[in-house]
Amino acid sequence: MRLTLFGYVLRTYVRFALGILGGLVLVFVVVDFVDRAKTYTGPGWVTDAAKLYGYKALMAVQQLGPAALLLAAGTTVSALRKQGEVTAIRALTFGPTALYAPVLAFGLLACTGFVVFDEVVATHAGRRVDEITTQRFNRWGDWRFYYTPKQWFRRGDHIFFLRAGSAQEGFADVSIFTLSREFKLQRRLDAARMEWLDGTRWRLTGVVERSFTGEKHTSVKSLESAEYELGIAASAFRIRPGRPEQMRVRELREQIVARRDVGLATKQFELALHNRFAYPLAALPAALLGVGLALRTNRRGHLTAAIVEGLLVAVAMWGLMMVCRTLVLTERLSPPVAAWTPPVLLVLAAAALWMRREGFLHVPRRWLAVR
Repeated sequence: MRLTLFGYVLRTYVRFALGILGGLVLVFVVVDFVDRAKTYTGPGWVTDAAKLYGYKALMAVQQLGPAALLLAAGTTVSALRKQGEVTAIRALTFGPTALYAPVLAFGLLACTGFVVFDEVVATHAGRRVDEITTQRFNRWGDWRFYYTPKQWFRRGDHIFFLRAGSAQEGFADVSIFTLSREFKLQRRLDAARMEWLDGTRWRLTGVVERSFTGEKHTSVKSLESAEYELGIAASAFRIRPGRPEQMRVRELREQIVARRDVGLATKQFELALHNRFAYPLAALPAALLGVGLALRTNRRGHLTAAIVEGLLVAVAMWGLMMVCRTLVLTERLSPPVAAWTPPVLLVLAAAALWMRREGFLHVPRRWLAVR
């Protein structure tokens, strides 16, 4: 009997979850297309737009998945209550666990799937969306912010201005500034080309070296070619352009280390790394919270109330994530705290509802009208 009930509730929840997720993705795609339809022009635009929205739909699955699990949990319990099946479950001496357990089981599976989906599918889909949007429909947005090659780097007392080239092929038209501990300029190297030799040694060609030993003492010399110990390896300059959300975990970790080594900002990359796990895993406590809200006594308008409550929770969590992201970018909050705060709050809310229902937590009725 217990396994039969578990399977029945699980099937009901899965149907609602898949249906709601499909509906949310469809609404997102339609609204986005209507909003941007005038920008899709040119020969073969229909095919290109179809590809674009195919990739956008994949991204939407990852973005809207947690909200779908939350809404599905509430609507599943509400539908069972409306049909009198929750009362029948209680009459058979099965407690709320009979409803929590299937949601918990599928939530664990779905959260794991969202993490893998984001890592393998959504990251690639995001890059393809940027490529099609910029190359085919000439919409650039903030593309330049993420894809313009970095030119300024700092390592120790050296500041590098690398105008062109790469670590593998060598850099062209470079300037290297050496600073004192008091942040005063001691030496400036300008070179037509800079190539890595081994370790932290580099060969500069077409060099103009200026040394500053005082306010009025400057020496200048020109060299056809010279080798310098610059205290930095070629691997430190392998800064990959792109949005951090579109990079896989291994790439994010590499970029965080590389960017930190050369004095570039890493907060956004650290936030993306933590969100790779925190955002999908937030779906689990969100779903359990949806069950707890739907099990409240004296609740009216079951399905409508479940949808409204789920949307309010989703909007509140989305707003909190945006605030946390802003605080990270302005360096007022650490990335781990920003990424994991919404899931932790969902866990606390879901646990409070369960404990209140089981009689372990007393909350004034005017604050939380549940038993």
